[in-house]
Amino acid sequence: MPKGNVVTPRLPDPRSGLVLDTRDVSRRAGVLKEVTRVAEAPVDLGIDVIGVPPGSPIEFDLRLESVVEGVLVTGTAKVQLQGNCGRCLEPISSSEVVDLQELFCYPGKELDDEEASRIENDLIDLEPVLRDAVVLDLPFTPLCRPDCAGLCPLCGANLNKQPDHGHDEAIDPRWASLTGWADPESDSKNKE
Repeated sequence: MPKGNVVTPRLPDPRSGLVLDTRDVSRRAGVLKEVTRVAEAPVDLGIDVIGVPPGSPIEFDLRLESVVEGVLVTGTAKVQLQGNCGRCLEPISSSEVVDLQELFCYPGKELDDEEASRIENDLIDLEPVLRDAVVLDLPFTPLCRPDCAGLCPLCGANLNKQPDHGHDEAIDPRWASLTGWADPESDSKNKE
């Protein structure tokens, strides 16, 4: 009996828009099928600061090609991104086209890579491939614009909206109690 937990592979759900049926091309090398479809984005497709909103449309333009080892999927996915600017924290949104390419292997093929994508019951699940492509294509620090000025480090004001924003020269806290000492108005108030 093996040690540890045995994980059963998750079978693709044929009702999902991210699952493709390969029966038309399966096991016949050289057969080609083009697929264009719109599917809903899965949950957690992104990183903390930017990602694809769950349920938003993803436009796929794919090519399924049967090869000896399995089915080669190539194409693009157009996704909508939403998040916050890494400098000024303003909301940002854009669309991004990511390239997809993955070989889905037939069951029973001996492969060196245990993490290779596989065809299960003539179905292929695009979610892991899409997730890898989108997350790797996301900017590390998303910006609302390339010259974003960010936030004031003292008060948090948006420097894009207030470019002339400034503060008086900071007073050393050790001398703060002496600030009114040389002011002539404070001297006259103290005498009264």
